[in-house]
Amino acid sequence: MTRKPKSTVGLSADPNDPDDFDVSEAAIDQALAERRARRGGRPRGSNKEQVAIRLDKDVLEKFRATGPGWQTRINDALRAAVTK
Repeated sequence: MTRKPKSTVGLSADPNDPDDFDVSEAAIDQALAERRARRGGRPRGSNKEQVAIRLDKDVLEKFRATGPGWQTRINDALRAAVTK
């Protein structure tokens, strides 16, 4: 039985399949790092809590129409309302 070198990850490529190819461990690490960098979401240590809330459809449509970040803008509007 022949052992694979430690730098090989996963199964060997199928030479008969053009969509199947070997990927180095470095390439996997780079792809995972890029994926982590693209991930959005809540920052660690954030003081946010997930809740379910019912809003009027027209209000929700207006916030969603403003594009990405609409939930933050709703939070900002609610914060402004409670700090008046």
